[in-house]
Parts: sequence; structure tokens; C-alpha cells
Amino acid sequence: MGHRGNDSNENSQQTDIALRNGREILFQAFNWESHKHDWWRNLERKVPDMGRSGFTSAWLPPATHSFAPEGYLPQNLYSLNSKYGSEHLLKGLLQKMKQHKVRPMADIVINHRVGTTQGHGGMYNRYDGISLSWDEHAVTSCTGGLGNRSTGDNFHGVPNIDHTQLFVRKDITAWLQWLRNNVGFQDFRFDFARGYSAKYVKEYIEGAKPIFSVGEYWDSCNYNGHGLDYNQDSHRQRIINWIDGAGQLSTAFDFTTKGILQEAVKGQLWRLRDPQGKPPGVIGWWPSRAVTFLDNHDTGSTQAHWPFPSNHIMEGYAYILTHPGIPSVFYDHFYDWSDSIHDQIVKLIDIRKHQDIHSRSSIRILEAQPNLYSAIIGEKVCMKIGDSSWCPTGREWTLATCGHRYAIWHK
Repeated sequence: MGHRGNDSNENSQQTDIALRNGREILFQAFNWESHKHDWWRNLERKVPDMGRSGFTSAWLPPATHSFAPEGYLPQNLYSLNSKYGSEHLLKGLLQKMKQHKVRPMADIVINHRVGTTQGHGGMYNRYDGISLSWDEHAVTSCTGGLGNRSTGDNFHGVPNIDHTQLFVRKDITAWLQWLRNNVGFQDFRFDFARGYSAKYVKEYIEGAKPIFSVGEYWDSCNYNGHGLDYNQDSHRQRIINWIDGAGQLSTAFDFTTKGILQEAVKGQLWRLRDPQGKPPGVIGWWPSRAVTFLDNHDTGSTQAHWPFPSNHIMEGYAYILTHPGIPSVFYDHFYDWSDSIHDQIVKLIDIRKHQDIHSRSSIRILEAQPNLYSAIIGEKVCMKIGDSSWCPTGREWTLATCGHRYAIWHK
């Protein structure tokens, strides 16, 4: 099983299309309950703070009409009136984000779509009376349609879209171009990327040309009878295979790093160095394509499917905001937990920017013991997390910030 990690010799033109300069810092600007809280208005008030804090891109919840209020059961894709607010409010929010140089990221839900009328087999697998009025041939045969079999995993309970159909791909590409060129979204997040072949993501990115893309390729880490395996190489390889399949034009969320980091901070920090001496997640193999994060609307929030331990949040952010890869901050942690956490995260972002740590920065791991992890990143920043006391040798290091169980130095 050979991993890919060719950051040093990438085609520069391709990199320009996909990834810009590796200095993105993402913000997930919602949680599972956001649809209840007049969300577009709420976010518009926070845009100046997002810009000041250093975020380059904010991932918004699905903005199109949906059968479920959270937005993940889309129906009428061209309607921008959702439970998060009206089309008018959304466009006002996007305009405000543009003024503050925060790129809006659209949540692209194109694996499944809820039908409007019953068709083949009595299933709601026709889309009559709305834009993109597909028939049953747009739905995979394994989810009740007349299309081909799915090219990925099934999302159960609703019609899954058959991306092998040319008319489907043409319609989706046109819709993505509309989001990009007419509505004002600049970046894309591909929901449930396991649900269809990555080659279609490549086609959609080439067609709509987002500035930055990230895919949600989420499957389970490797566990044994005693908990999480030390070796997660097969897990990160699957994410890397998806990135390769998408023509290397998209990043992917680094679920491997999340899974390892949230066990490591509980007194198992030895997990944060793989047998080759590198970070054990996707950032250890292909950092320019890895979006690191602690939680999202699925893993955290009220769903709490796989939450990061709440009393270790700042150690987690000290790790991802000083390390290679592209870090992402979760709304709840930033705005709902405490002013102190908000300000500590802003301080870490500030250090990252001023010391020019980016997705491809070098890393030297110095310690990886049960209660101590330390590393030097880009030869400019030194950090440690864990209970053990530790500081770098040499007078050139100045303490930049510290908190409960973490400290950061710079030269």
C-alpha cells in the first residue's frame, strides 16, 4: 500500500487551481441547530469578527431548499429560501463576507435528493414541478430508481443521484456554476463524498472552478478490542485515494488526525508520531490536501456522534493551528463556549499567520510521550501539549502564548 505525498513537486498550475498558497484558515460557520436561529442574520453580525480573526473562508450550511430543516435532504436546488433564511438575507451575508475578505464556502449536497412525486415502484424518485425536473433515471437502481448502480456507498432512506448519467452531470455542473458565478459562493465543501466516485468531483471542480474545495470522506478509523489502533495507515490511505481520484484538485477533511488526536490528548500523546517520525494523519503524508479539524456539525454539536473531549479543546487547537495542513475551527468552540476560548484561538491564528506557518510547513517532532508532545514547525514555531512541563532549549525561543496544557514559542 503506497501512499502519495508529492507536495514538493506538484504541477504549479494545477496547484493554483486547487489550493492557492496553502495559507487558508477555515471556519465552520454553523452547527446542527443553526436553522432555528435566524442564521443568515446572526452570521452577518459576526462577519467583521471572522475577518479580524484571520479566517480566509467560512463554510455555510446548505443554502438551498431542503426537505429537512438542516439542509441535508435537498429538493429544489435552485431555491435559496431555506430554514436558515431568505435568498435576500443570504445574498446580503455573502456581500458582507466579500467586503471583509472571507470567502463563502457552499455545502454541496449532490449524493441524494428528495423527490417531489411518486414514480417507479411507488417511490418519491421523480422531481416534477421544480427546477432540474429529473425522472427516475436520475436515481440509482439500488435506491429505487431506474438509473445505474451507485458508484459509491448508499445514503439510505432517500433517492441517491446517479452521477453516471450525462444529463445529471450537466445539470449539476450548471447548478454549481450558478452558485459560483451568480450567487457568490467561492469555495465548495462536498458532502458525503463516499457516496459517488471521486472522478465526478474532479469533473464538477473543473466545470465550476471554485477557489478552494474540500471533501467529506468519512469512514471509521481502525479499532481493536482495546480501543483505537496505533497504526491508521489504511484509514489515511483511503482519504488519499479519494483525493487522487478527484484529480488532486480538492482537499479532504483529515478524519484520521481527528480520530488519533482526540485519543492522544487523554494521556496517549505517543500516538502523535508515526513509525516514520511524522504526524500520523493525512497531514503526515499529504499536508497540502489535508483539512484538520476537531469537530463539526455531525461529530459535535447536539448530534455528538464522535465528539472531541471538551476539556482538551485548546490542546487540540494548539496542535492543528501550529501544524501543517489547513486548519478549520468549529462555530460552537469559537462563539458558544467562552470568550476566553475565542480569544485563545484568535491568538493561535495570529501566531500562525505572523510566523507564516502554512499547509506545507516542515515539522520536526521532538517528543511523543504519554503526557508530552512537542514539535518545531517551519523552524519558526515550537509548541508543546500535555501535562508534563517542557520548554525548548536555546535562547532564540520566546514564549508567544500558553494555556492549560499547551504552550507556543517563536523565534
